[in-house]
Amino acid sequence: MAERKPIESWLTDMDGVLMHEGIPVPGADAFIARLRESGKPFLVLTNNSIYTARDLHARLKRIGLDVPVRNIWTSALATAQFLDDQRPGGTAYVIGEAGLTTALHDIGYVLTDADPDYVVLGETRTYSFEALTKAIRLINNGARFIATNPDETGPSAEGALPATGSVAALITKATGREPYFVGKPNPLMMRAGLNAIGAHSETSAMIGDRMDTDILAGLEAGMETFLVLTGLTRAEEVDLHPFRPSRVVDSIADLVELI
Repeated sequence: MAERKPIESWLTDMDGVLMHEGIPVPGADAFIARLRESGKPFLVLTNNSIYTARDLHARLKRIGLDVPVRNIWTSALATAQFLDDQRPGGTAYVIGEAGLTTALHDIGYVLTDADPDYVVLGETRTYSFEALTKAIRLINNGARFIATNPDETGPSAEGALPATGSVAALITKATGREPYFVGKPNPLMMRAGLNAIGAHSETSAMIGDRMDTDILAGLEAGMETFLVLTGLTRAEEVDLHPFRPSRVVDSIADLVELI
């Protein structure tokens, strides 16, 4: 294996890496502080499209993690950028919350249920049967189907919650149309994030807690990858996958000295 160049920029997942069920992972504060002191480009990423970057900045700050708004990259922001590149000034019927609707408004999209260019599906706390029915009919009538991320479940204190991927599967079953997923593991989200901070994949690293999204996305984007064991993937599950991270570490605390 060719020797990689030194790491000059960092991308890290949020849930399961920096925090777990609303509690900061030990060492996460030191990691963020070291990044900010170093001046190296970095992004905190999440496939969750519910919150705006400003919302996430406030939520992280409340638990002692001071991440500037400009250093937060969500699947909603990546989706908005993708649509702006594909069809500037378009229209969309959106199932989602403020993180997604704000991102689309900010690029000049009109949100409508009247013959939209796209149906855009993201996370929401309350999926409406009426909204899903509308989305199915619009897709059947020719709207293009986009989803922010393929995650089938999300975490909560009470257990797993159905997420965008599960609801997308329902719409696909009803329409026969597969969505284009913008978020991880699509390397598009990673490359767009790297471009946003002026970083290059050959000198960047991705930290994540999921082999099937974080590590796969980092690998396909050409980055060095670090799997932490504070989230979903357990150590014994790593070898079940046909690909491997560059390194497996116990937690984010083990990476502070690499910055």
